[in-house]
Amino acid sequence: MSNYVTDTHGLIWYLEDNIRLGLTASQLFDACDRGEIVIYVPTICLIEIIYLQEKGRIPTHLKAQLDAELQAGESGLVLVDLTAEVAKAVANIPRDLVRDMPDRVISATALHLGLPLISRDRQIQLTNLETVW
Repeated sequence: MSNYVTDTHGLIWYLEDNIRLGLTASQLFDACDRGEIVIYVPTICLIEIIYLQEKGRIPTHLKAQLDAELQAGESGLVLVDLTAEVAKAVANIPRDLVRDMPDRVISATALHLGLPLISRDRQIQLTNLETVW
């Protein structure tokens, strides 16, 4: 089984145990919980989670919950930094298809790592990036 990169909404819905998380995505996060695969979390997801909490769009405990999971190291969730290589890969994510810069950075992270992206985002799915949901 392959490793994956997650988009912010997939990560949030996993943390919330939300039914909006796609079946395949849910199965991948379960496999990650069992330590069977690694799901990489781009650092920009942390920023988006804080932003969404500040706007009152998601519960305020989610960032703390994610931090606890990452620190415990008991699941296969692993932070991946925004590096110069990821920044360079942003140029390969078509701006006319993916206009939101955080989504471009997340997509570029998956592209740079050569991994599929867990995402329901229709704009990202229009690129040639492999996505699962």
